[in-house]
Amino acid sequence: MTAERVRIFDTTLRDGEQSPGCSMDLAEKVRLARKLQTLGVDIIEAGFPIASDGDFAAVKAVAAECREVTVAALCRTAELDVHRAAEALRGAARPRIHTFVATSDIHLEYKLKKTRAEVIEMTRQSVRLARRFVDEVEFSAEDATRSDVDYLCEVFATAVTEGATILNVPDTVGYTLPTEFAQLVRAVRERVVGDRDDVTISVHCHNDLGLAVANSLTAIDAGARQIECTVNGIGERAGNASLEEIAMAMRVRADRLPFETGIDTTQLYSTSQLLSQIIGFGVQPNKAIVGRNAFAHEAGIHQHGMISNPLCYEIMTPESVGVPANELVLGKHSGRHALALRYEDLGYALDRNELDAAYRRFTDLADRKKRIYDQDLISLLVAETTVSPEAPIAAEGNQWARTVAA
Repeated sequence: MTAERVRIFDTTLRDGEQSPGCSMDLAEKVRLARKLQTLGVDIIEAGFPIASDGDFAAVKAVAAECREVTVAALCRTAELDVHRAAEALRGAARPRIHTFVATSDIHLEYKLKKTRAEVIEMTRQSVRLARRFVDEVEFSAEDATRSDVDYLCEVFATAVTEGATILNVPDTVGYTLPTEFAQLVRAVRERVVGDRDDVTISVHCHNDLGLAVANSLTAIDAGARQIECTVNGIGERAGNASLEEIAMAMRVRADRLPFETGIDTTQLYSTSQLLSQIIGFGVQPNKAIVGRNAFAHEAGIHQHGMISNPLCYEIMTPESVGVPANELVLGKHSGRHALALRYEDLGYALDRNELDAAYRRFTDLADRKKRIYDQDLISLLVAETTVSPEAPIAAEGNQWARTVAA
């Protein structure tokens, strides 16, 4: 029996970039988008076109570059927003307009200054307009987890009537708990979606209470079939649900989560490293899946267990997420071939001139330093501007216990 598919909606380029210090220029967004496509995400939310000329250009460029994935553009429930999003997506192979409006009373009163009836009409008009431009429209009810459930379902039903095929239930402020979030998703499924197989429930969870991944996974059991997330969990405030954690939770615990995604998990580490290089800082050492300590073992009893059988303390292998685990020893007597292989393991494809330049710096370093780590090898490339733009560059300190040593 084929496992049911859960689609991965990556919003690193949109929500993730809103995280303080995580802004990216156009070339960096396209570079990361290419990597996300290789990683196997289903949807890339490339930006918020009405927000700035830069976001408009980014959506347009990603839409032109990434032809194998759906490219989404975010917009408010306003006519000008929808037109701007549609224009940015004009060249997309698989365009999606993602429109949103807040539905909680606190947002209606203090932010929107709109009545419930006005918000329903805004939803109606924006979804109807969006459907004139694209076949795929996603509608999000901002602050859904603090909204009145009856009203929330009424808004969602309006969106579906006008042609929305994806209903997103965001935990915008990271407020909900897994049990109550599951109840909310289940209510939307039963009261709005029903037996329809042409409407997908999506979830978008923030991590203010550290529950974004837990809430997202719980939502799958309740009927959600799209998860919105970001690489390294970056995003507003405490961030979003972490893509790599979701992907590996579903892979490792397929016994309890019998679903499949299109993610190539061996690309997770290099994708994490590429993002870290682009935004200028890495993940914390104890970050699940991609932190430098994720596969490190220092305690003696753990080391003994690992030597006997890695399964004693590792529920996944480093290789399964793309962590370099080559035990090749590099030192001052190593040759170009060995160095080239190690760079390939780290995700760098060097041409002959790049390899020659790196080798000269490597031998100089090996004469002065007894232990050569992955971090050292990557540092040799940082100053070299001719390194392939596809190659990930590790953030300082974000290296692994399984390093090469002389």
